[in-house]
Amino acid sequence: MALIESPLLQHLEGYIGGQWVPADDGSTFAVDNPATGDTIAHVAAMGAAETERAIAAGQSALRLQEPYSIETRRGWLEAVRDALLAEQDEIGRILCLEHGKPLGEAVGEVTYAAGFFDYCAKYMDELKSHVIPERPKGLEWTVHYRPVGVVGLITPWNFPIGMIAKKLAAALAAGCPSVIKPASETPLTMIAAFQALHDRADLPAGMVNLVSGPPAPIGDVLCDHPEVPMLSFTGSTGVGQHLIRATAHRVKKLSLELGGNAPFIVFDDADLDAALENLMANKFRGGGQTCVCTNRLYVQSGVADTFAAMLAKKVSALKVGDGMAEGTEIGPLISQAGFDKVRRHVQDALAKGGELLAGPEPKELPASGSRFYPPTLVGKVTPDMVCCHEETFGPFIPMAVFHSEEEVIARGNDTEFGLAAYVFTRDEQRAARTIGALRFGHVGWNSGSGPTPEAPFGGMKSSGVGREGGVEGLFEFIEAQTVPRGDQ
Repeated sequence: MALIESPLLQHLEGYIGGQWVPADDGSTFAVDNPATGDTIAHVAAMGAAETERAIAAGQSALRLQEPYSIETRRGWLEAVRDALLAEQDEIGRILCLEHGKPLGEAVGEVTYAAGFFDYCAKYMDELKSHVIPERPKGLEWTVHYRPVGVVGLITPWNFPIGMIAKKLAAALAAGCPSVIKPASETPLTMIAAFQALHDRADLPAGMVNLVSGPPAPIGDVLCDHPEVPMLSFTGSTGVGQHLIRATAHRVKKLSLELGGNAPFIVFDDADLDAALENLMANKFRGGGQTCVCTNRLYVQSGVADTFAAMLAKKVSALKVGDGMAEGTEIGPLISQAGFDKVRRHVQDALAKGGELLAGPEPKELPASGSRFYPPTLVGKVTPDMVCCHEETFGPFIPMAVFHSEEEVIARGNDTEFGLAAYVFTRDEQRAARTIGALRFGHVGWNSGSGPTPEAPFGGMKSSGVGREGGVEGLFEFIEAQTVPRGDQ
């Protein structure tokens, strides 16, 4: 067992009111390296009392009567951006060790995160108060954008810095103090980022607070506390539904990015080389453990055999290994449970008539002790297979053949989820028809690209409510206050 060492991990604790603090009872939980299974850190396991104090610290930083100016908030965002970029290599190394994704991907995620703070800083003026041009009822009407209050930000393990950046950038832009709950699988990245902010960014004490520990006691306080009017959560649809129920009595505002089941559609007129390149980059980023990566591949019958052969060759050539090792393209899955889920999906597909085109038979893999699931491609996929309805979250591509535009639209939409989809065709009219009919918040056309700070991102249907990124994301943590004024 080798514990992690880093100048950014001097305090494996929470951060409340501008100070590093341990759990009240001194308890900790272990964080492991999924590539080796070794414990690399013991982090403070905080609970309800610490969360209450973090909320109080946030309340002390909230300013409504004399709000923080646009320029002050812009300065915060620029300082956070600069702190992340200054420490991107070290934060990326820490991310790689606790998540497992290749080092280059991990460092790239830090750069991606910094982009949200940069974007919000550049577009802060959208949040300035303004007088509407009309004079209804003979009055002057001013619209002010007020901070919603202290907000709870709950993030997943698959993008330990990218997901919090989407939320925290907009919260700071609005002037909202935050209480952040990182995933227990990957808290070290957040702790390292907080150390970078503590050292390099002069934020008001209590403006950002970090509480690490088990979900229930922290989440229960955030859901019930009357001084937390809003929660922003990224994770499973099941947990999102729980948060809706748990906050109903407080009528809290929610921003939810939930599960996905992305279809990747390749029409027979598509540029197959481009489709293949985009599919590989899209599907295997983070080992397939992303909410926007391809979960179902649909290829039109005229090119299905050709594309399957091209794809099988690419999948078989991927290098799996420790994310810190040079040349690694796919790291381990986050847990044994994640490994077992991928195996279950592959087994189910093969048992129901699927054809193994790349990767091993599931029975050839060890029962436990390794989280490295080999990239796998299965053809002849049918709608009754589990992989068509559940999000796999791993390096498995199930490929189905379709014949008509109407058929693939129906199959693409045959899911409760509506987060991301991808369409490859050279025909502009076909693309317009297909994209317009797909009920997904993000649809790539001849691109497998995921979100970017400059554009709004979020889901339809059971994939959530609200948007992150773009000008739209700037307003998630805002309450519009309208002031009609009469003449004296």
